[in-house]
Amino acid sequence: MTSVKEFRVVEPATAEALGSGRFAFTDAYSVFDWGRMPDAIPHKGASLCTMGAFNFERLADAGIPTHYRGVVDPVAVDSGADPEAAVVPLAEAGAPPTEMAIELTRVPDLPYEGPDAGYDYDAFHAAGGANYLVPLEVVFRNTVPVGSSLRSRRDPADLDLDFEEWPDESVGLSDPVVEFSTKYEEQDRYLSRAEADRIAGRADVDALAALARDVNRVVTDHAEAAGFVHEDGKIECLYVDGELRVADVVGTFDENRFSYGGQQVSKEVVRQWYKRADPEWVEAVGEAKAAVGDRDIADWRELCEEEPIDLPREVLEAVSAMYAAGANAYTGTDWFDAPPVDEAVSAVRSLDG
Repeated sequence: MTSVKEFRVVEPATAEALGSGRFAFTDAYSVFDWGRMPDAIPHKGASLCTMGAFNFERLADAGIPTHYRGVVDPVAVDSGADPEAAVVPLAEAGAPPTEMAIELTRVPDLPYEGPDAGYDYDAFHAAGGANYLVPLEVVFRNTVPVGSSLRSRRDPADLDLDFEEWPDESVGLSDPVVEFSTKYEEQDRYLSRAEADRIAGRADVDALAALARDVNRVVTDHAEAAGFVHEDGKIECLYVDGELRVADVVGTFDENRFSYGGQQVSKEVVRQWYKRADPEWVEAVGEAKAAVGDRDIADWRELCEEEPIDLPREVLEAVSAMYAAGANAYTGTDWFDAPPVDEAVSAVRSLDG
């Protein structure tokens, strides 16, 4: 289901009912849609699980439905407790969790019919019926940084901004922008509202957009209170018997972009490092993605002739501290033995030098 979280089924979903399962968060990471990179970032998995659980519980407090059921307390499991009995609210976990208990829906196969026909969403929805994971990512943006793909798709006037050209600086938005992109295609692509409506199946795109705005508001408000700026993020949703629920994970340093004191505190730090340190691989990835459209294959990685390099030890240590210290600061609890967030952010900032 994802390259850096392991997915475990406890009770399979059926056409009539949701099932149950687990996300097991690993220290693996992925950039540029590559999949698992050659090394791992210590504490990353536990940091993401902790932040994700924290945000799901904030959404529940706000009356927003989700698939979250709790975290698996690692202390209870180590003491011999049954994993199901060890599912608790985040505050009751005795140590930083790495497993999250969730409700499961069905994820049908999405057949690829070749470059001319594309993906068969009719087959996906025929199999999904009234209980399925919506095959979309709903993206919300509070800022438009330099380099954002939004700048190539929309003019400032489209967003009611009072300038004609995009400036060479990040632009804050008074009204967040909501967009839709594909979820299960080998290359994510942004969609018109009409395309998103077709791909969503029974789920209503206006309801999806409204849900994304609600989630964005909850995360943005808490981030501001904790000293962060919430720049953008996404949600995924399940549809069950006419109801939308927020799925996957919300408001982590992988799913969303945050900054602290003007410095990125998210997976974007690693993306930018690879652009500086391994431009040959980044360029090869872009070329492979562009070339796959003319081939009768879906996976662009088969065409990529370069492999990514490992992160140096000092980069791994700085990014690891960023995840752990950021999670501590965001949740207001010292889950991790990490430096203060200001110190961790300063170390990440020095990687730009």
